[in-house]
Amino acid sequence: MRLFEDPKYQFIPNRKLGYMISSVLVIISIGAIVFKGLQFGIDFRGGVEVVVAFEGSSPAVEDIRASLGEPLDGLPEVKTFGADVIIRTDADLESSQIQSVVLSTMSSTFPDNPSEIIKADLVGPRFAEDLRNAALQSVLFALGIIFIYILIRFKKWYYSAGAVAALAHDVIITLGMFTLLYEFVPFSLDIDQAIIAAFLTIVGYSLNDTVVVFDRIRENSLIFKTEDYDKMVNRSINNTLSRTVVTSVTTLIAVGILFFFGGEVLKGLSFALILGVILGTYSSIFVASSLLVDLQLKKAAK
Repeated sequence: MRLFEDPKYQFIPNRKLGYMISSVLVIISIGAIVFKGLQFGIDFRGGVEVVVAFEGSSPAVEDIRASLGEPLDGLPEVKTFGADVIIRTDADLESSQIQSVVLSTMSSTFPDNPSEIIKADLVGPRFAEDLRNAALQSVLFALGIIFIYILIRFKKWYYSAGAVAALAHDVIITLGMFTLLYEFVPFSLDIDQAIIAAFLTIVGYSLNDTVVVFDRIRENSLIFKTEDYDKMVNRSINNTLSRTVVTSVTTLIAVGILFFFGGEVLKGLSFALILGVILGTYSSIFVASSLLVDLQLKKAAK
């Protein structure tokens, strides 16, 4: 770790480059969301949920999904729930027809493992819309609470502005990447309740990283009172750089293992977390801290 023994990297002097990169990524992400639209999962667009019980052990999720792809005219969502299997689809069929297709397909694909449908639910458009609104409200509520928390902790509004801007930056770009990559990756990037949980996790991770840097900035502002503010902030970022990198790398290792070995169902969730860790580390330096410097310098100039 010699790179971080006494780092003196020039992050703040190069913050305009960070602004340019972030602006391009945010504009591309917003453009993708507006023109391509978010790809919602069954939770948020409506459909039919069927719970299937097998006499023996449940077949592999990947095998069930592949066998239902053609009959349902599209790959359904398939998850295990204890010993049972949950199948979700928005196929343009009646609920009874979908149940019939599922039973016949399971019978022909796994003839030695009889199955039965123990539960079937319809997720209507109205309920799906309510879920979408609740998910949006949860993210906005989290950002609002975080703004207040940072304001109380650091007692200056531009700390809150920098932190919330970094969090919004991370969520928007992650959503944009999901939209842009939807047709190009070999796993599902549908926005469902699990992905919303991932976004809230991203917000928490990014906030934690930002608060660590802000704490050091506050400490150094009392120690290096005569030093230029931008130089003091750059010193603070370098002071916490070792901790930031070690935390990010170890988190990426854990999430990477989840991505590669956690199964098809968890790939979208783990992919969102990978993006979130990378963006959260970047934004705590080039968005939150950089914006803090510019707002403070602007206030000082007045």
